[in-house]
Amino acid sequence: MGISVGKHVDAQGRIYLPYLQNWSHPKSVIVGLIKEMIAKFQEELPLYSQSSSDEARQGDLLAYIAKITEGVSDINSKNWANHENKTFNKITVVGGGELGVACTLAISAKGIADRLVLLDLSEDTKGGMMDLDIFNLPNVEISKDLSASAHSKVVIFTVNSLGSSQSYLDVVQRNVDLFRALVPALGHYSPHSVLLVASQPVEIMTYVTWKLSTFPANRVIGIGCNLDSQRLQYIITNVLKAQTLGKEVWVIGEQGEDKVTKWGGLEEVMSHNSQEQLSSRAVEILKVKGQRSWSVGLSVADLVDSLVNDKKKVHSVSILAKGYYDINNEVFLSLPCILGTGGISEVIKSTMNDHRVTEKLQSSASSIHGLQQQLKL
Repeated sequence: MGISVGKHVDAQGRIYLPYLQNWSHPKSVIVGLIKEMIAKFQEELPLYSQSSSDEARQGDLLAYIAKITEGVSDINSKNWANHENKTFNKITVVGGGELGVACTLAISAKGIADRLVLLDLSEDTKGGMMDLDIFNLPNVEISKDLSASAHSKVVIFTVNSLGSSQSYLDVVQRNVDLFRALVPALGHYSPHSVLLVASQPVEIMTYVTWKLSTFPANRVIGIGCNLDSQRLQYIITNVLKAQTLGKEVWVIGEQGEDKVTKWGGLEEVMSHNSQEQLSSRAVEILKVKGQRSWSVGLSVADLVDSLVNDKKKVHSVSILAKGYYDINNEVFLSLPCILGTGGISEVIKSTMNDHRVTEKLQSSASSIHGLQQQLKL
């Protein structure tokens, strides 16, 4: 665009950026460009103080302003190009409760994110949120503006609607109503992101997120049984000292009492009875381990690490289970999957036909689907 006196520069040489409010650039980029413009004009004489014979310098200055209004400057054009080509790991955590703070701390501690946005949707200032604000973690931004999440690689939902509803269905519906106001907007700001759901009940809220976002199913994931699976693998290998690869067992299905253990790839090494005995011992130890916010936060950070750094690691997470284990309904259950930058790249299929596992998963799918049918999306 051309710069002209009277439209973009007044008689005193003062400058403004037209249509700035309509830019799609992140706020931090715009602020940086404005600061750069100010620095430039501290070095240069204002237009009105230059002689009319110095047309070349005026032309250069006007060209410089034009580039800034387009979002690129002479000084930073090379850096801008590098920024566009550089992989920038921006992560957004939605919800300023205990779990949201725990996820923020865990992700920050692992050094996964170049930029971490914590969206605090509450009206009051909670202890954890206030402390984060006071001690100012590097690369962490606390905001109430949904647009601050723009261009995130992963958006993590930790919010739960707290109310005095009497029935379980009412509680879930309140969460659905909350998500209806959040998911489409956050999906709009980060259309290429992976949506990771930690809100409860995780299977249903992951389904709700998938429906409301219209994202492909491979980019909508629930945290599911990842924490239980990691703990189970650790117990088998490091506590029970089993002579087997603990990584070959997962907790799958529905989070809670209806979850089930699933082995894979060890049929030739260990008999089915031995697997069952080992699983039972490990599960008894696992039962005394609660799922506190900080432990869930560490599990979420583990999943984010696999997603943004393309680890191609296997996790037991909530995915669209239709088509697996003869499940015909659109429900989300935990199954072992390979995770990378595009979300789910592969679902690990078992070579063993375990009727016990199939019946358990089909029962969970049926009950979850029944509840979903009663929700108002």
